[in-house]
Amino acid sequence: MFIMESQKSQNSNMLLAFLTLLGVIALVAVVGFFMLTKSPEIIQGQAEVEEYRVSSKVPGRILEIMVKEGQSVKKGDTLAILEAPDIHAKLEQARAAQAAADAQNEKAIKGARTEQIQGAYEMWQKSIAGLEIAEKSYTRVKNLFEQGVMPAQKFDEVTAQRNAAIATEKAAKSQYEMARNGAEREDKLAAAALVDRAKGAVAEVESYIKETYLTASANGEVSEIFPKVGELVGTGAPIMNIAVMSDKWVTFNVREDLLKGLTVGTEIDAIVPALDNKEIKLKVYYMKDLGTYAAWKATKTTGQFDLKTFEVRARPVEAVSELRPGMSVIFSER
Repeated sequence: MFIMESQKSQNSNMLLAFLTLLGVIALVAVVGFFMLTKSPEIIQGQAEVEEYRVSSKVPGRILEIMVKEGQSVKKGDTLAILEAPDIHAKLEQARAAQAAADAQNEKAIKGARTEQIQGAYEMWQKSIAGLEIAEKSYTRVKNLFEQGVMPAQKFDEVTAQRNAAIATEKAAKSQYEMARNGAEREDKLAAAALVDRAKGAVAEVESYIKETYLTASANGEVSEIFPKVGELVGTGAPIMNIAVMSDKWVTFNVREDLLKGLTVGTEIDAIVPALDNKEIKLKVYYMKDLGTYAAWKATKTTGQFDLKTFEVRARPVEAVSELRPGMSVIFSER
């Protein structure tokens, strides 16, 4: 009897141990199943905005900065003022050159002074009077020469004097007409060209002066200011950055094995942790591989291939005013 009860107890223990083993195996199987089941991968990106740099064509010293970092600005607002005294000196030189060119042009258009014209006219009249006397002398000597009273030498001398008087009268008349008509056409064109060149020089310097007033080319927000008041800045040196808050997008770096379902035009749902996990909808508009220098995953050890990384950009379908550059944006693998 005792032996039978002992045998029965032993069988019960073995059954209990067997059931316990089955339970452990089942538990390990369940845990392994859930652990080996692939969970959706989280893809994290960040918000970006378009920015432009404000700079000047001319070197100068920062005279005044009209805005502060974080301040909203509108197109055309004055952002900073440069001090460039050498540019103002060049403007005075250019204006003086223009005044000289204007005077030269007016002289060419107006021609000779009234006194010069009158003097040329008087010289012409004097030459006419001399020609009349030379003509009379020539006529008298010619008649006497033809009568044989006057020698040929005297007749030749009078003829030469007459010809000289004719030439003098023509030259005097030419001088008078030139004084009355003014400068030649070519001289007038040259004077006008000098005026145009002087005006161009003035306009160029004035454009440089305008560059000392730096203005916003588009609405935005001042994200960073580089120099301080009183510092010197060179040509093209950046003064500040302006973020165009109306042009926002989100950029993700995605491995190519996670690109399934992501194409240009695809809409995805994402959350913004900084905005209390606010849900936003994004639309993909740009995809490009980041090249061999970017992060990649080696899989050749298993006989497969290397996984490259792609940059994916997406814009909010609806405007999200609270979204700021640098905020994390997260979405799950589709």
